[in-house]
Amino acid sequence: MSLNQTVSAERTHIAFFGMRNAGKSSLVNAVTGQKLSVVSDVAGTTTDPVKKAMEILPLGPVLIIDTPGFDDVGSLGALRVEKTNEILAKTDIAVLVVDSAKGLSAQDEQMIKLFEARELPYIIAWNKSDVAKPADIGRNAVAVSALTGEGVNELKERIAAFGKKEERVIVADILPENAVVVLVMPIDESAPKGRLILPQQLVLRELLDYNCRAVCCQPSELKGILDMLNAAPDMVITDSQVFGIVSQTVPREVPLTSFSILMARYRGELTSQIKGADTLKKLRDGDLVMISEGCTHHRQCRDIGSVKIPGWIEDFCGAKPKYVFTSGGGFPADVKADYPDLKLIVHCGGCMLPSAEMHSRALRAEAADVPMVNYGIAIAAMHGILKRSIEPIPEVRGMI
Repeated sequence: MSLNQTVSAERTHIAFFGMRNAGKSSLVNAVTGQKLSVVSDVAGTTTDPVKKAMEILPLGPVLIIDTPGFDDVGSLGALRVEKTNEILAKTDIAVLVVDSAKGLSAQDEQMIKLFEARELPYIIAWNKSDVAKPADIGRNAVAVSALTGEGVNELKERIAAFGKKEERVIVADILPENAVVVLVMPIDESAPKGRLILPQQLVLRELLDYNCRAVCCQPSELKGILDMLNAAPDMVITDSQVFGIVSQTVPREVPLTSFSILMARYRGELTSQIKGADTLKKLRDGDLVMISEGCTHHRQCRDIGSVKIPGWIEDFCGAKPKYVFTSGGGFPADVKADYPDLKLIVHCGGCMLPSAEMHSRALRAEAADVPMVNYGIAIAAMHGILKRSIEPIPEVRGMI
């Protein structure tokens, strides 16, 4: 996958925050070298987050985000501030833009506390340094001028100094050299025509990068593929929706797992998600379950989130829970306050969400003492094959 094709969820998200008229948009334009954001002397010109994909070495592919001023006022201002807070949950590196002539405001100080509470790497960019020099730069800061370009290269170097994300692998490290892997990829009714869903793309590309041999098929073709191979494959990876059918077709001695389980591993959430699956069998009539999807799409008659998952849950626990559904950015900021009786969150794999956003959602669920499990792990648990599906993964083998 080339730089320009790197999806948003796999880019380092760098967001610029600050008061209105601190010069965020001008600085974003200077950093990107493009007139990305509209610039004006009128406070509050930026009304919605503006995004630009680019590359900053050694970080590699990044997404630059210009946010509205977090001191915006009025009813629309409140919505813009809410949108800024949503962006914060997606941020990997934060840049706080401060007007050098005005100094740190109380809101700036509060934002720094939020960065530190989230353990979020951040830099303070003292803007308009051509007009007024900040008295104290500080360790996490740099003096810049979006107008003259002073300090802009240093700012980019400081951002890059946070280092490239640690290289992660999805599955290649638990496969033998030159492995043969069968990928079961049904044509999802909800997926855009002509595209593979992101976990399938990532796994297939990684297998190619590591000189593995990938065989792709639909569920109806699986038995024929297995019969055709001269020897048993080293692993079968399946879409979660057909876990039950695939597990009956794949011989017990062949390692079997799913794209969702591997994505949870890739993002460091697998252990907690497996623990969350234990709540499924404890649900009772009337218990509140949240079903969340990271992206938005037209609901279809056999939609996995609103139809299939609830049906499987009720068959598994023998009860009739109540459901609340969220999609896109609709995940609650305060789970406990918004849903005090919530018993469980069943979340999609979050493949189109940044890792920071999924981590933020997991932390919000944890703060509310509400277990969370993703679709794939939940489906495996409800079909009685979760134990088998995590056996190929050494770090969680034996948890069940």
